[in-house]
Amino acid sequence: MTTENRTVVVTGIGAFTPLGGDAASTWEGLLAGRSGVRALEEEWAADLPVRIAARTAVEPGEVLPRPLARKLDRSAQFALIAAREAWADAGFTTAATAEGSPIAPERLGSVIASGIGGVTTLLDQYDVLKEQGVRKVSPHTVPMLMPNSPSANVGIEVGARAGVHTPVSACASGAEAIGYAIEMIRSGRADVVVAGGTEAAIHPLPIVAFSNMMAMSKNNDEPQRASRPYDKARDGFVLGEGAGVVVLESAEHAARRGARVYCEAVGQGLSSDAHHIAQPEPTGSGVARALAHLLESTGLDKAEVVHVNAHATSTPQGDVAEIKALRKELGEHLDHVAISATKSMTGHLLGGAGGIETVATVLALHHRQAPPTINVEDLDDEVAADIVRFEPRELPAGQIAALNNSFGFGGHNVVLAFRTV
Repeated sequence: MTTENRTVVVTGIGAFTPLGGDAASTWEGLLAGRSGVRALEEEWAADLPVRIAARTAVEPGEVLPRPLARKLDRSAQFALIAAREAWADAGFTTAATAEGSPIAPERLGSVIASGIGGVTTLLDQYDVLKEQGVRKVSPHTVPMLMPNSPSANVGIEVGARAGVHTPVSACASGAEAIGYAIEMIRSGRADVVVAGGTEAAIHPLPIVAFSNMMAMSKNNDEPQRASRPYDKARDGFVLGEGAGVVVLESAEHAARRGARVYCEAVGQGLSSDAHHIAQPEPTGSGVARALAHLLESTGLDKAEVVHVNAHATSTPQGDVAEIKALRKELGEHLDHVAISATKSMTGHLLGGAGGIETVATVLALHHRQAPPTINVEDLDDEVAADIVRFEPRELPAGQIAALNNSFGFGGHNVVLAFRTV
């Protein structure tokens, strides 16, 4: 078996997001331009400077059995639900360890990332310790708070023995996980990998901490208009939660079992800024290097790229730097690229963003529709690009490609590419 340049395809998708409890309802919400941002109704939110967030549309406890949910951090609950959907969508009906499975467990991997991990478990159990004493702390605390818990639980669920991994690169984590999974298959380590990102950090401490960094929108009176990438009035991101997962597979393996293929996962481009722990490099040079790395390492023709699901968090500096990077590498061709910023609807899922935005990118190619970016009422003069606004945009016929950008604190830059088959 050759291990060079193996073609990787997407055969399954799953999502659990502020727009819906599965990929179909999430996609429907994106096309409809529906915001998942709402006012926080918990008592603890009343005195916070930021009192809005994008909670999942469905509570995970409505989906998972209570005994199982009690042993999982909220981030792992999201990941497991999305992974189960993606696994079934790919046509798998049992774990790889079951008799008669079409995939050997030694050829199956799991790469699910989180930027923060089980932060709510950690903080909640510390409160239990302080208020109720030593004996009341859950014995499941450590397995719940581990950042690798989502990936490990998904790996156990599907029977993955080729490797279970959890790259952590802040808000680029989910995209880096998918890129890592692509490389696992291309290098011959695995035939199938369940990959994506998850996050569950809607808690007073993260909200206050981000707020004090001046990173979050304080538009508490108009939650659904608060996330506004590229708009002159944008004032920061809105925190979201949820998970997005894809099943990646070698084209040969997918063909052997007659699997439905959504698109090709072309590859990834990586770079780092070495600029600032929390601020983007203002010229977008690091992002441009990641895109250049992608084009060079995969041979993707920039003329094929017709759509970008942008990182676009709704921060004043980051949104503009990303457009500058795209312009630097794509040149005049950027004028013919439809750019969508789906965080305008889902909020920013931190380490889970690359997961759900990959699902959105795959579906955009599959259905040849680019979702709109909502709340862009007064486009920033520095955003010299074709932003999809107000309604979905039809994508061209023929072979086309799309990019999914994800960047994280610390200067992490990841660009993923997908192409129709």
